Amino acid sequence: MVTTQAKRTATIAPLQEQAAVQRDTAPVPRKTPRLTLDDVFVVDADVHAHETPNELTPYTDPPWRKAVENAARLSRRYLDVPTYAPGGGGPLPGASLPNFRGAREEIVWTADQMRRDLDAFSIDAAVIFPDFFLKIAALPNPDYAAALARAYHRWIAEKWVHEANDLYGVIVAVHQDPAEAVKEIERWAGHPRLVAVFLPTCQVYPLWGHPRYFPIFEAAQAANLPVALHSVSGSSWGFPFNVEQFGGSISGHTASHVFAMMSNLMSFMENGVPVRFPSLRILFCEAGLTWVPFLRLRLDKEFTENRRSWPYYDDLPSRWIDKMYFATQPIEEPQRGQDLVDLIRVYNGESTTVFASDWPHHDFDHPKVAFQLPISDDARRKLMGTNALTLFPKITVPARYRTATARAATTEKTGNIPGDGTAGAATAVGG
Repeated sequence: MVTTQAKRTATIAPLQEQAAVQRDTAPVPRKTPRLTLDDVFVVDADVHAHETPNELTPYTDPPWRKAVENAARLSRRYLDVPTYAPGGGGPLPGASLPNFRGAREEIVWTADQMRRDLDAFSIDAAVIFPDFFLKIAALPNPDYAAALARAYHRWIAEKWVHEANDLYGVIVAVHQDPAEAVKEIERWAGHPRLVAVFLPTCQVYPLWGHPRYFPIFEAAQAANLPVALHSVSGSSWGFPFNVEQFGGSISGHTASHVFAMMSNLMSFMENGVPVRFPSLRILFCEAGLTWVPFLRLRLDKEFTENRRSWPYYDDLPSRWIDKMYFATQPIEEPQRGQDLVDLIRVYNGESTTVFASDWPHHDFDHPKVAFQLPISDDARRKLMGTNALTLFPKITVPARYRTATARAATTEKTGNIPGDGTAGAATAVGG
């Protein structure tokens, strides 16, 4: 007699053999290659050239050339030259670090050096800000400040930015003389490698939202150039004040950068800049990201309780902040990368957050830090480069990246960000 178990075995055995044959002959599914920095078009929204007095002397108008020559005779200090880049509250963090004979030198001297350095980090294109002139707002003489800005533009255009090196520059707006700043914007707006108007925040007075600067914003908007606020450590009787009371660079550096960005953003909002100049793109550099969700939520709270104070707006302040751009550096690095992704989601930063390294300064961020955040590949492309193309439309994309970049741009317009299939995780910056 054949048992029931034997019948089952006789029935199942051929099926198992057939399944084994199918497994052996079935094609092996191809794994999707993991995205690397070399696969992505990387735009660095903030690197620095070193405009020493010696370098700028030949480019300075004759009435002011002697002053720059005199500054060149002073002992070289790290971003601190009297009459050229006033110290304003003591040395910057990193100023006491040893030079290249003992450690990394925090200076890039030439465009060729910049290109080699960025190649080593897989950075394809970069926007150059000045070094010393991060503190140009501290100069009391408006004519002298304007002369230095003019010299800087001639120097950066001739020596640093050209098609072959994928480096780009900014137009320095001297707050001391808004009319002269407008002239420089109009003079250089047509240059293919100058992609933004730089608004120095260190020791600026009044803050950048003041109506005296509206002609600058009008000129930038007409030229389709974004304005980029960039901070640096410093203190004065203007803003940021009281920073000199901090005993170390950790607190002083944090306060100088973050407070400068927060105060100027509120100044913009208080004076209706986003409404008056609806096509003006605004970028905040070198304050990290985590201050943005706090300020966004706090301003919404205050606005709902006292909206008559800001009569320009028909919606919450956060809806206008959503249109502003924020650079990652110095990027916060929580133990859980997801925490930073969640905070970016709070300010709807999927399409308005741009990578920045701040090379070659002491707190430089390698692009892999932002690249390795737990987000989808499409969101990663946007963070590392595609968002910057919207912010800086003059930047050109190398041929080898154009297909992937076009796809990311299309994804941004449709709002369809594919996830990575991880349940419960933020697969795109925007959730």
